[in-house]
Amino acid sequence: IGHPEIFPLLLSAKTQEIFNCRPDEDVTEENCFKCIKKEDIIQDLKTRAKASDFYLLEKVILEYPGEEILVVFDPNLQYGQKFYMVASEEAKENLLKSLEAVEEKEETEEENIEETVEVHKPWVSLGSEKEVEEESLKERDTKIKYKISRARRKFGAPITFTDKNASDDKDSYAECTAYEDDTFSIKLLERDVGVQMVPKVKEASTQTKRTYPKNASTQYCTRQLSSEAKAESLSSEKLKEFLTAVHIRMEIALQQNEIMNVFFDDWKALAEDQEEGKPDVYLKAYQSFTDVQYLKNRTISCVRWHPTIYGIIALSAGEQPSDEEQVNLINKSLLHQSVILLWSFFDPTCLQLVLKAPEDICCFQFNPSDPNIIAGGCVDGQVVLWDISKHETNLQNTVPVAEETTDSAEDEPRAVVRVAEVIPGLMAREWFQQSSVEPPLVRHCAASSMPYTHTKPATDVHWLPCNSEDNQKGGTSEHKGENNLQLVTCSPDCSILFWDIPSIEHRESFLSQKIKEERRSHKPPDASDSDEDLDLSWKPLIKIDLRERDNNTEYGPTRINLKELQYRYKHSGKAKSLSALRTPIKESPYTEMSTSSSKNLEVLENISTDFFVGNEDGEVVYSNWKMKIDTNSAKLASQKHSQKYTLHTETINTLQQSPFFKDVFLSIGGQKFAIWKEGVTNGPILQSSCSAGRYTAGQWSLTRPGVFFIGRDNGNIDIWDLVKKTHEPSHFQNISKSIITFISPSSASAEQHFLAVSDNLGVLHILEICQTLCQPLSNEHANILDYFKREVKYLKYCEQEFKEYQKFQAKTELK
Repeated sequence: IGHPEIFPLLLSAKTQEIFNCRPDEDVTEENCFKCIKKEDIIQDLKTRAKASDFYLLEKVILEYPGEEILVVFDPNLQYGQKFYMVASEEAKENLLKSLEAVEEKEETEEENIEETVEVHKPWVSLGSEKEVEEESLKERDTKIKYKISRARRKFGAPITFTDKNASDDKDSYAECTAYEDDTFSIKLLERDVGVQMVPKVKEASTQTKRTYPKNASTQYCTRQLSSEAKAESLSSEKLKEFLTAVHIRMEIALQQNEIMNVFFDDWKALAEDQEEGKPDVYLKAYQSFTDVQYLKNRTISCVRWHPTIYGIIALSAGEQPSDEEQVNLINKSLLHQSVILLWSFFDPTCLQLVLKAPEDICCFQFNPSDPNIIAGGCVDGQVVLWDISKHETNLQNTVPVAEETTDSAEDEPRAVVRVAEVIPGLMAREWFQQSSVEPPLVRHCAASSMPYTHTKPATDVHWLPCNSEDNQKGGTSEHKGENNLQLVTCSPDCSILFWDIPSIEHRESFLSQKIKEERRSHKPPDASDSDEDLDLSWKPLIKIDLRERDNNTEYGPTRINLKELQYRYKHSGKAKSLSALRTPIKESPYTEMSTSSSKNLEVLENISTDFFVGNEDGEVVYSNWKMKIDTNSAKLASQKHSQKYTLHTETINTLQQSPFFKDVFLSIGGQKFAIWKEGVTNGPILQSSCSAGRYTAGQWSLTRPGVFFIGRDNGNIDIWDLVKKTHEPSHFQNISKSIITFISPSSASAEQHFLAVSDNLGVLHILEICQTLCQPLSNEHANILDYFKREVKYLKYCEQEFKEYQKFQAKTELK
């Protein structure tokens, strides 16, 4: 930075409110200095401890000699944050003196401007007006005036026009043909004539008529009836007759209008009495995470929330390659540790878990039925599994006790206050020791075999539910106890792979073998390696090839979106039940998962096998993954891809199904985004115009059907609300100075919702979503559904009109 006495500060909204340093209210760009008492900061450190924003600068604050510490508001982010602290008295005095000098300079400039008043001198004639008078144009000919009038009785009368030959009536038509007269000719002589182009300036005044004065009054207080007038009005027969006539209709109207809440406070819903100057749609900064060891000069590739433990968030990091370094991406990953990091809201300074990976992770997902199982895709195409069941208790202990806290955003600091007041010195020492301890390192428990995995980076991974029961109709039935035992991954190598989860015995043996290999890391280079045999034990169940051999077309998928897929297993007489095959390790229902052999796997009938794929060329492909028998070779082969849409100009980075409509999908790539509906072959039902920048990430809202968030390459988040606007975002907000790489929403409770946003600088921003974007509007689901239906009808109408135009054009060409 060049100023060792200046320390950047990240102050949360709560800290700004405590010390009265809220931007654009307490401090502005003109008045950016705020002196805070040293005693208040020390008291805040004792009160909130690690949750205090001054915790990392505790040593600097305690050693500061003065009584007041200068905090400066920096809206231009000169030192990386919106605030910075001055840690020396000399620098503090220099900054304050510079402010006084600027104010004095402005005052002197204003005084000089007032003194220099322009003085207007009288005009002195030097004879130029005579020359102007001689050269001016004077009219000599008298103008002819015409007056055209009409009888008043003919005003507004209807007029009828008729056809008439002009040659029949000689009085109404006269033709004067031009001819050349030889008897005389006009000779033109040169004359010095001046032309006055601009009219002379004249001063004129008009006396307007002044109307007579009138007395005016304005009533600004309501007139109140007296007690006698009120009693007389309430006891009148006219009021009784009116209530008797309308009360039945009013009662029926209230009973039929079931969706209306008559006690709803509309003014409170408008939230106009909240903080002034702040819009009703905003994302408030809640937390931010980064790590010098693992995230320095790295970009965050994927962010996921823990499905069951509140406050736990995981992220994976990768390199920041330029265009020339894209080819050597796998070789670059060997120069650093490839990990997945787990953080907690309640201890932001310490990592909770570090998941070690063989290569950089492009994507990963928690198992929805067993969050202790995590699947990830590497840049070399390998698929990796982790089992964090041994650390589940430690992750749950990071959350405060339920008896003490109900809302983690408010009550968690109060629990810390009670402990810190009893033994403040001991707690500080314990936290310091805890922050210095390295987080637990978890090795992967399974990895796919290299010859049978993807040959390019695995860019997307999804869990598929598995159920061993079927109903009488030949389909599947949903159960709350279903386990997610299958994976599906895709890669730009034109392949989609379906995986079965290895058994617990296989995962334990794989993990023990990895530990032995790390201990024998100093073995000679010509020694034999047994890892290859171990990798061969995990192969994909199904492989879908997205190549069309007829026209040599390749579809390299970067994102995939499938509907709920389920499988069942063929039951044989010797086979045991699933519960008998499970061997529990600990008392947890999630660690008892196991699967049968892939040879007995059978795809259920009467289920949807359609899927959407977004590829590197910006194309959206709608196809079917079900295999069919080729008539020529008598082998199973994938079907031809039914529909292909070319809309995006760059790689598709987001392809997500709406959480409210199962047949509606959002695709983002390049400078456009589009909303698709399954079964509509005419194209997207909604597409954006070409934006100035690039869209880099996006996600649907989890609580509102018509809201979704889109990240841009300039660090902004566009908030689209289809209820308000469909042609432009209803609001946008700047989050970072770098590219937004991933967006992940989470619903912590009915009142608190978060949005995790990562950038290209390796910083994870946790934003709290305002209530306007969380609470669904009245009939919003039905209104959005109607809007989608109208767009589908419009597409069909356009397609029909285009077909009719083509038929008409073909007929005209034949003629």
